[in-house]
Amino acid sequence: MVKKILLSILIIFLMLLSINSFGKSNYEEVDFSTGIVTANILNVRAGPGLNYDIISQITKDEYIRVFAKIDNWYIVQTESDFVGTVSADYIIPIYQENNSTTEVGTELTNDENEVYELINEQRVANGLQALAIDNELQNVARIKAQDMVNGDYFSHTSPNYGSPFDMLKKFSISYRTAGENIAGNGTNTGAVNAWMNSEGHKENILNNSYNYTGIAVVDSPKYGKIYVQIFIGR
Repeated sequence: MVKKILLSILIIFLMLLSINSFGKSNYEEVDFSTGIVTANILNVRAGPGLNYDIISQITKDEYIRVFAKIDNWYIVQTESDFVGTVSADYIIPIYQENNSTTEVGTELTNDENEVYELINEQRVANGLQALAIDNELQNVARIKAQDMVNGDYFSHTSPNYGSPFDMLKKFSISYRTAGENIAGNGTNTGAVNAWMNSEGHKENILNNSYNYTGIAVVDSPKYGKIYVQIFIGR
């Protein structure tokens, strides 16, 4: 195992030297180490661009180790121990924290944090406890939202992951009660208002049995933004 790690580090170092020799020195560190593949088949290339040779392929839902980013390409190691680059468009970061929950705004994008605050304002105004962000649930919400954009569908049932309950089971998330809200909207306020004006979505937001949530907001060419909020009670 140690030899494999050292070999991977050496290959990555040599790759960065090679890239720098061609004038591409704009590689950057990433704040996660694991990613999940969203494309059905994704090419692993010898360098950060379509002009580099394909050295391997990885498939949907496969996990990869991510080391760094060059332009829109990640330097990765596959489960088969191939080291190369893949397009960042088809990798969803998987964030892992020491604790199961985050403080308000931790690891959330600005859009996600605004929706989170708007949802909790509604709960508090109705005498309910604010929801806490669960890291694992947050990752699932992001995967579902990106899957909706990539697959060009709008439904609680994903052709790839099944129902929200199927997804929770697939990602080993325990719960007593669970629900999901989805929306396509141009603004965060508009999405939350639309939920609050829909009886079923409002019931999820104001459900006293829920105490954890994950919220994803991703850009959508069709709707402006796709919103996914998953609720669970433990």
